Amino acid sequence: MPVAVVAAAVSLAPGLERGEDIARQAGLPVAVVTDKMGIVQKRRASADLHPSALAVAAARHALGDRDPRSVDVIIWTGSEYKDHIVWTAAIHCQRELGCTNAVAFDLSARCSTGILGLKLAADLLATNPQWRRVLLCGGHRTGDLVDYSDPNTRFLYNLADGGSAVLVERVDEGAGDNVVLGSAIITDGAFSKDVIIPAGGTMAPTRAAPAAQETFLRVPDPEGMKQRLDAVSLKNFLKVIRDAAGGERIGYLALLHMKRSAHDAIVAELGLRPEQSIYLDHYGHFGSPDQVLSLGLAEQRGLLKPGDVVVFASAGIGYMWAASAIRWQGPTFSRAALAALA
Repeated sequence: MPVAVVAAAVSLAPGLERGEDIARQAGLPVAVVTDKMGIVQKRRASADLHPSALAVAAARHALGDRDPRSVDVIIWTGSEYKDHIVWTAAIHCQRELGCTNAVAFDLSARCSTGILGLKLAADLLATNPQWRRVLLCGGHRTGDLVDYSDPNTRFLYNLADGGSAVLVERVDEGAGDNVVLGSAIITDGAFSKDVIIPAGGTMAPTRAAPAAQETFLRVPDPEGMKQRLDAVSLKNFLKVIRDAAGGERIGYLALLHMKRSAHDAIVAELGLRPEQSIYLDHYGHFGSPDQVLSLGLAEQRGLLKPGDVVVFASAGIGYMWAASAIRWQGPTFSRAALAALA
């Protein structure tokens, strides 16, 4: 039986950080931040709004009036930077949502976790006939990890805060649902230590208070990383997108937020019109929620028609390039979930 995306939602952190604020802190011209980096504004959470709460808020929208006890599996697709370290966020979400019959666990693949989660959900449902419904949910507050005074991490200045949820179910043949068509993933260990947080982990335990500068994302070899990434990134993006689509014409590309020129290059190389992908310059880069947000905005703006192949695409530091495709037949965002995009 096919597997489909039956509902989706995002929760946007209520705070805003504007491009001019980032430019001032980074010592950059405003136009560089707003136009080149594509950060007109981005969403930021307050200190008391944690990733699990952002995930639960999105999950409530995605579940709607469905009985939470009908969820068989919960997969955390949010950040590893979450409420606590060495902590399974999915089990906490299970408690908060009342999904008492679910099996819950965390998944981790940086900004590609959501797409990896979608593939895993489809595979789990295909191979476990006792399960029917999988909830993917996760929250991000990775905006906390950005140091605007570090020019080596400028490509991370777009990191923002929010949550997302996707409900995946086994469906009947020909039921008219948004069936998952396929996924494709590439990983490259050459980048495994190119973006790190120095403090924490077994190499630099933090039982004593670490120096503040050690708690932000850092790039030890920025020039080397740029040269290696420039050589493979566009090629890998195009490969996973095309492979996920399985040779079918792409109707809409739900792409993560990146600098404007990179976004435009991917869209152009695929032969898509600009309106076939939304540039998230008023939201920032949440991580896994980017693709879900893009899908919701496309539904809200009437950019999709039944039968369109929608491809989710992302890249996560480490590095992983990943894409999943669905055949869109109807809205995944409820009216309430769309209202949360405001």
